[in-house]
Amino acid sequence: MNKAKLNGHVYVYNQTRETFVATEAKVANGYFTRLVGLLGKTRRWARPGHGLWIVPSHGVHTIGMLFALDLVFLDQNKTVVHTEEHVRPFRISKVSLKANSVLELPPHTIFRSGTRVGDRLEIASAHSEKQPGSGG
Repeated sequence: MNKAKLNGHVYVYNQTRETFVATEAKVANGYFTRLVGLLGKTRRWARPGHGLWIVPSHGVHTIGMLFALDLVFLDQNKTVVHTEEHVRPFRISKVSLKANSVLELPPHTIFRSGTRVGDRLEIASAHSEKQPGSGG
C-alpha cells in the first residue's frame, strides 16, 4: 500500500498467526514524526492495541522514553526479520540492515500475539473497508 495512503492510524494483523498485533498504530513516515516517535508519551500510551510504525527504519532507541517497548523489525514485504521484547528506556536496539521499518509496541505485545521471525504481517488503514486476512 502507498505510504501516502497510510496517514493516521493503521492496524497490524499477523497473517501467519491469525492475530492482531495492533489495532491502532500511528504511522511515522516523515522526518519529524520519525524523529519524535514516542518521546513525551506516558505509560498510558502503552495500552494493548497501540503502536507506532516507523518507516523507514533499521533500528530505534529508547533514550528519553518513560516506559519499555516491544520492537518488531519488518522487511519491505512486511515479514518479521527480528524482534526485541521489553526494551527498557535509555537503550539502543539492534540495527538490522534487513529491516525496512520498525513497529514500536507496548510491552508483552510480541508474547501476546505470538509474533515470531518469519511471520507475515498485514498493515492497512484502520479505516479501510478491507477485512484483515482477506488477502491482497
